[in-house]
Amino acid sequence: MDPEQEFETKRLDHLGIVAGICHEIGLIEQIDQAVGLGDRKVTCGEAVQAMVLNALGFTSRALYLMPDYLNNKPIDLLIDPALSAADFNDDTLGRSLEDLYAQGVTEVFAGVASRALQVFEIEHRFVHLDSSSFHLHGQYEDDEPEQEAITITHGYSRDHRPDLKQVVVQLITSQRSALPVWLEVLSGNSSDKESFLPTVEAYCAQLGEAEQPYFVMDSAGYGQDNLKSLGKTLWLMRVPETLGEAQGLVKETERGAMTPLADGYWGQELKSDYGGIAQRWLVVFSQAAFERELKTLERKQARELATAEKGWRKLCRQSFSCEADAEKAVVQFNRRWKYHQVEAQITAQRQYPRRGRPAAEDQPEVRGYQLGGEVLVSPAGLEAARCSLGKFMLATNQLDAQRLSAAEMLANYTDQGISVERGFRFLKDPLFFAHSLFLKKPERIMALVMIMGLALLIFALAERRLRLALKKNGETIPDQQGRPTQNPTLRWVFQTFEGLDVLSVWVNGQRVLRQVLNMTPVHQKVLRLLGPQVGKCYLLAA
Repeated sequence: MDPEQEFETKRLDHLGIVAGICHEIGLIEQIDQAVGLGDRKVTCGEAVQAMVLNALGFTSRALYLMPDYLNNKPIDLLIDPALSAADFNDDTLGRSLEDLYAQGVTEVFAGVASRALQVFEIEHRFVHLDSSSFHLHGQYEDDEPEQEAITITHGYSRDHRPDLKQVVVQLITSQRSALPVWLEVLSGNSSDKESFLPTVEAYCAQLGEAEQPYFVMDSAGYGQDNLKSLGKTLWLMRVPETLGEAQGLVKETERGAMTPLADGYWGQELKSDYGGIAQRWLVVFSQAAFERELKTLERKQARELATAEKGWRKLCRQSFSCEADAEKAVVQFNRRWKYHQVEAQITAQRQYPRRGRPAAEDQPEVRGYQLGGEVLVSPAGLEAARCSLGKFMLATNQLDAQRLSAAEMLANYTDQGISVERGFRFLKDPLFFAHSLFLKKPERIMALVMIMGLALLIFALAERRLRLALKKNGETIPDQQGRPTQNPTLRWVFQTFEGLDVLSVWVNGQRVLRQVLNMTPVHQKVLRLLGPQVGKCYLLAA
């Protein structure tokens, strides 16, 4: 009798990288330890790992379709051999989200992130704090809201969608990376000025006796009350342009008086005791920002000129009863413009008192006054605008320049763009499920945002390890143009893993062969650099 053979393939693609990093930091174990195992077949930790795999699958697949998403995936390699795709139904995922909320999404995330930093031996001297809004569709009316749950409501929208309700996510990331170390979900109408300080205090409390880093924030955190409450906590912030003292210094400090800080940047240090806190201020000039803002100023000036000329032509068609009224109209008109002024001539309108040919003895009478002249550029107004272009002010309470130099102040502030801001760009990517915040309960929304944060954590850890390993070993992999690179994006690496399948051969009900198909030397190099836990998910020997 011929043996009965069966062949089975499962799509693996890049999900083995995601699962391998999850296994390495003990994501399932960390979640289950925080939440508890319960008596369910699928633990909360296993459900969380499934949702992270869904998020980093970049398929925009709704959570209730999770069984369909996992149906052709090797769940035994990615999550647990005892589970099947059908086990991850919407009831399982919904209960897991509620369990996370009940335990505290910020606390659970902080525990997982702290463990990940230990496993990957990551230390940071600076952390970056910022917030962003995530808009939601549909109605969110909770008749019996949980006491600690957020309020999904309208607020200032960073996405320019004031018509939609939203939640606010506050994120702290590690230095020069999008690696999240703290995440909070706040109500949609939360204010940065009020929420930054409690976040800093909570994060410092979580660190305990460990050395505390510098907190890098934008100008929303800079205020007298906040500065006093921060105490000895080290910080680096941008000074608001609305602060009168800062405005004056920015205008008065000329580019020629500054010293070079970095390529295209100059600065000058000053001392300040704003809010009763001794601090160092740094006026910074950026050549790139100057050129960009100058173009913006020129566009504003051109628009203002067109509007002013139109208004002036209209005003010149009017007749004024007295010269004083005409002069007053000119003054009021000039007050409307930043970059332009009118040099007006007031002309008396004379008319003979009778119709027809005037007699020799008739004299014309003044019947009104009319304006003339043209709209001209105001050199003073334009110069006042130009003198602030390309400049901004930084502040820190680290008074020792040996510990934090002016160049370091600038470098660590501008790192916002490759740290916390990059983290938010990742979370708001249309391929991510950030735009599928369809859950109706605020508690589940909070937990789902935490899952998004965990996905960012896994993504950032994998990208960081790969880049460091390539540089340490002096190796490269091809980029999108086929050129060698030591600094690839993990999104591109994920794309190169498309098409990797797991083949299983069964004979008489026994599996006799299992291997990953379509593996190339580049894939093997990436897997070797990412470590043995990732390699196991691709059936590679340690």
